[in-house]
Parts: sequence; structure tokens; C-alpha cells
Amino acid sequence: MIEPRDLLTRLFHTAVRAAQPEHCIAAFLPKAPKGRTIVIGAGKASAAMAQALEQHWPGPLEGVVVTRYGYAVPCKRLEILEAAHPVPDQAGEDAARRLFKQVQGLTEDDLVICLISGGGSSLLPVPGAGVTLADKQAINRALLKSGATISEMNCVRRHLSGIKGGRLAAACAPARVVNLLISDVPGDQPCDIASGPTVADPTTCADALDIVRRYGIELPAGARQLLESSAGETIKPGDPRLARVETHLIATPQMALEAAAAVARDAGVTPVLLGDRIEGEARDVGKVLGGIALQVRDHGQPIAAPCVLLSGGETTVTVRGQGRGGRNVEFLLSLAITLDSARAVYGLAGDTDGVDGQEEIAGALITPDTLARAWAANMPPRAHLDDNDGHGFFEKLGDSLVTGPTLTNVNDFRAILIL
Repeated sequence: MIEPRDLLTRLFHTAVRAAQPEHCIAAFLPKAPKGRTIVIGAGKASAAMAQALEQHWPGPLEGVVVTRYGYAVPCKRLEILEAAHPVPDQAGEDAARRLFKQVQGLTEDDLVICLISGGGSSLLPVPGAGVTLADKQAINRALLKSGATISEMNCVRRHLSGIKGGRLAAACAPARVVNLLISDVPGDQPCDIASGPTVADPTTCADALDIVRRYGIELPAGARQLLESSAGETIKPGDPRLARVETHLIATPQMALEAAAAVARDAGVTPVLLGDRIEGEARDVGKVLGGIALQVRDHGQPIAAPCVLLSGGETTVTVRGQGRGGRNVEFLLSLAITLDSARAVYGLAGDTDGVDGQEEIAGALITPDTLARAWAANMPPRAHLDDNDGHGFFEKLGDSLVTGPTLTNVNDFRAILIL
């Protein structure tokens, strides 16, 4: 007999486990160089990536990586720094400058291994010319509330940065650079993972300005000047300084979904992968996937129950309320309202890094009695949705999904189980 909560939780943890650096980094390691091997990195998974690299690298190794507070793991040869996410802090700027210093004066005989994962945008906040850290913090907060996609946010971040958009890779020249990336972005575009510090960027300052105008983001004078003058232009494809850069995706959202699908099959439940790059307002995605789930339950289309609808990607939330929210719990609350206590339909949504929004909570679960329990506790579901209070809602129901730091990040994981 299938226990819905247990199965959904196992699917989530399987997806997270599939993206652990210890399982996927060894196959992508390059041969040792004649010269030095330098390691640099940034992201929520970067410390775990560094630890896995150390375990598989027999020769000399030196370098520094920066990860989110609480995500450090012990390393013997590499230095691990911590900084703030999702809003950058001074520790992040100091760490980013340490990375720059680490790659100065390299030669053609040297190798730089770059360990990049989601979260690196916040963890590498070197301001561009005329921009301050306080400016970057304010712009970041505005972007996070605006409803902009992660690709749009990172385009703006790259062009206001002194390190992103290929600038860190350019500083490594003429050394060989090998990028090992864990993707947390829809489409797995390297320039969007941590805003692409070690890869070329095809977007422009004009693109960044269009995004700022589209979402009504107020820019400080220095930031606006940097974009309007094109002085914030990034390193473009074909730049000779990036001629010796190679990039490998070692873990992706699709890999995580496929791992979860295998567990579902073993449990006698048919997995349906709806996509690894679903975007849009979280509450709208909840309505759409809720409609699909009801079609499965009521009509056996496009597939008969028992089945589980799996999806990934990164939704957005346009914040208008004052609640404690995140995109996964916003999705789930909207899904629960759409399902309207439909029998035999259960759901889970969580961020694979263990943090949904700014809460140390990965996500939550819903069951057919979620709405009934909420009304019994005098918690009107739609009022909580209107207040962007998904975490407050599910925490009071005891349905929050809390994992602690997962030490990886392949974006959001959603599973809707229909029995």
C-alpha cells in the first residue's frame, strides 16, 4: 500500500541525493597540469563540491571557495569562506576579491578548476564602477520582489558586477580553466548559473536596462550610469581571454527528476515528467498543474492513476503581502485551493537547496484534508495566499518540509501524486 507522504518525501530526497557533488564530480575532473592547480568557486554547493574534489584529486591543490552561511563543510587543502544569501553582504564582497587575488599571475601551465552552483550571484558581490555594496543590496531586494525571472535578475546582476559575466574567467588567462557547474536555472544556461562569473555572456547592458524598466526597478545614479554608458558590458563569446575555458554541467534539474522518477516506478506509480524549466508566477503554475491533476483523477487523461506529476524549474512571486513566503509554498497553497480538497491528490514542492524564499524551510506538503484543517484552525487559505504567507500557513498546519542545508542546488522540485 502506498503511503503518500512517505513516497513524496522519498522522491524529494532522491532528487537531492542525485545532485550531491560526491556522486557526480569525479567523472568530470581534468588531468593534472604541469603547473599549479588552483580551485575557486561560489554557490550553495561549492563547499561540498570542494570536499568531493579533494577526495578525488591526488596531487597538489590550493584555492578558496565561498558558500552560504551554514553550508560549509571541512576541507583539508582548500579554504572555505561563508557569506550571505539571497541578499549579499560585506563578507561576500571580501570573499569575491579573495577569488580574484587567487588567480593573479597564472601561466599557460596552470589549471583553474571553477566550482560554480546556484547562489553564487549573491555570494560574489563585487560592485561595478560607481556602484556600492549598499546599491547592490537594494537592487537585489527589489529584483527579488519584482516577479522577474531568474534569467532576467541575473542579466541585471551581471552588468552591475565587477566579477560576473565572464570577468573572473578573464582574470585567469592564460591558464586553462575548467568549469564544473551544478545548474539551478531553467534551461541550464551557464551564463545564468551564479550569473556566469567564468563563462562568456551574450547579453548586453541594453538588455539589463530593458529589464529594469519592465519591472520598475529604481536604480541609484551610479548603477544607471554604468548601464547607460555601456561601461558595465560583460565578456562576450569569442573573447580571446576565454579561449582556454571549458564548461561541464555535472548535475542538473533533469537528472534529479529522472532519479525521482525511477523511485516512483519502483513503487508502482507511473511518473510523468512535465518539464525541468517551468517558470511563471508560482500561484499561476499552481492553478495550471492543479487543473492537470484533476483531469488525471476524473478522466484518466493524459494518463491513468496511480501516477505522479514531476516538474522542476523556478517560478516567481510578485510580493504584495506581508507574510512569510517562498515560491514553493506559494505554488502549493495555490494548488491546494485549486484542488479544493479533491480526494486522492497529494503534493510536495521544495527547493533542493533546503531554503524556500528567505526561510530555512525547503517547502511543504499538501493532502486532501489540507483546506479542511486550515479552516478548522481559523486560517482562511486565500487570505494567506493574498498575503504571500505560505510558510506561515503550512508551518501552523505542521506540513512544512524542513531539511537543513542540503549542500546542493538544482532548483525547485514539485511532485503531485494522484492515487
